[in-house]
Amino acid sequence: MLGLDFETTGVDRFTDVPVSYALVSVVDGVAVASWSGLIDPGCDIPREATQVHGITSEQARAEGMPLPVAIGLVMDAVVAAGRRRVPVAGMRLDYDLTLLDIQASRVGERGLMARGWQGPVLDAAVLDRQFGAVREGRRTLCDLCAHYGVEIERAHDAWVDAIASVQVLFALATRFPEVRARDLGRLHEDQIRWHHEWTADQEGWRLARGMVPLDPRAYLWPVAPAMLPPAA
Repeated sequence: MLGLDFETTGVDRFTDVPVSYALVSVVDGVAVASWSGLIDPGCDIPREATQVHGITSEQARAEGMPLPVAIGLVMDAVVAAGRRRVPVAGMRLDYDLTLLDIQASRVGERGLMARGWQGPVLDAAVLDRQFGAVREGRRTLCDLCAHYGVEIERAHDAWVDAIASVQVLFALATRFPEVRARDLGRLHEDQIRWHHEWTADQEGWRLARGMVPLDPRAYLWPVAPAMLPPAA
């Protein structure tokens, strides 16, 4: 697996910018190498975001690598993993991979699909929702760690979160053998469908209560475009 996580300037994957990254190479269940670091986003980091991950604007400017360099590094790693059919692994990767794809285009890089990347992806959030559907309660990374017996300290540190997400995936596959038994390509396609079905249920719940519909891009996993093409 290639574990992946970003910490960012906010919660909007279409407009916010990464301020740190982590990549973790996992072979036979062992983390054999990792790369992580701060990123200078080229803008101020909102106080609300700093309160979550602890990274200040001053720290990012002084110690962070330029945004184009960081995006190029992570993009190269993800694309190289895809060529080897090594799954990118993490938690809510539709956020991280969409952010990576959009930021690549903004710094003059080709996006994931333009570079031929097609996965596979292992997303702890999607798999947990599917196989642990009867469970009630929150499903943040910390919640999943508690449920699957994974220790996590300093949550919202990119390296810590990437490692924890990989450990959750191993624990999840141990608890649900049908995950482990599936072909990676099939499992990737299944996650696309499961995410779409879950999003439809969420939208139905919202509409039944008079809430606004979801952004149509919410249905797309693992990468959503900055803009959808006009309807035919």
